[in-house]
Amino acid sequence: MPLDPQAQSLVDAMAKLNLKPIEDSTPEEARESMRSRTAGLGPFDEVAAVTEHRVPVKGGEITVRLYTPGGAGPHPALVFYHGGGWVIGDLYTHDGICRSLTNAAGCAVASVDYRLAPESKYPVAAEDSYVALEWIAANAAGLNIDGRRVAVGGDSAGGNLSAVVALMARDRKGPALVYQALIYPVTNSSLDTPSYHENATGYVLTREAMRWFWRHYLERDEQGREPLASPLLAPSLAGLPPALVITAACDPLRDEGEAYAARLRDAGVPVTLTRYEGMFHGFIRMTRFLDKARGAVDEVAGSLRKAFA
Repeated sequence: MPLDPQAQSLVDAMAKLNLKPIEDSTPEEARESMRSRTAGLGPFDEVAAVTEHRVPVKGGEITVRLYTPGGAGPHPALVFYHGGGWVIGDLYTHDGICRSLTNAAGCAVASVDYRLAPESKYPVAAEDSYVALEWIAANAAGLNIDGRRVAVGGDSAGGNLSAVVALMARDRKGPALVYQALIYPVTNSSLDTPSYHENATGYVLTREAMRWFWRHYLERDEQGREPLASPLLAPSLAGLPPALVITAACDPLRDEGEAYAARLRDAGVPVTLTRYEGMFHGFIRMTRFLDKARGAVDEVAGSLRKAFA
């Protein structure tokens, strides 16, 4: 499948860096590689305020970084979960996208620093993510957030966690969500869709890298069939909040994201599915280089504004 010319030039530039493949790296090496490459994505937007909050979770605490737009508030809020295969990525790697969404959507963005695998295996990331949502809802007034207008969203593994948290909130009668924004989400552990074979190599994220991520995330392979790991396998998706699902044509995860959108639609959930032709996995963070990344940020922000209205 051909890449968009802007995307192709980025892929060519990355190839010249001769980076160690994720599947041949230790988690520490892969984390450092992502952090070092993030520096080249800036400069990032200024926002009205940024604060950090410590949230108690089972066995420890995590950080939630809150980006606040200008104006009096209380503001609607997007609870954001970063990508990185549950193993890499952090508040820093997704600082730019959170700032962009704060300004473009005119909402608070609460970025959740859930604990990473393999130090904290499944379902720790999912449980941390849900506890963070509960904490934000419980402390909404003190955070200048409108607790009646809260959405979840994230990219890749963060899209997975957003979908999982929406399921948890429904099933545990937790905070009411108005929306879920799922950006090329991981929804199934099988690695066996047509897009996994078409896009196995050559498009930034590889099939072997995803195998590496799943291996680090799960304690046992059979956990991949549980809905809190693979939300596509949930018995029912009825009663979930309206959704935006973004996929990239040249992404191994394309088909499972689109299958999740189809299952949401079949369950009666309002859903918008947008496939970005010629784009690779991870493109939305590259707004300095890709017109379609800027378009995707605008689409997410516009859909949030509508959901919060």
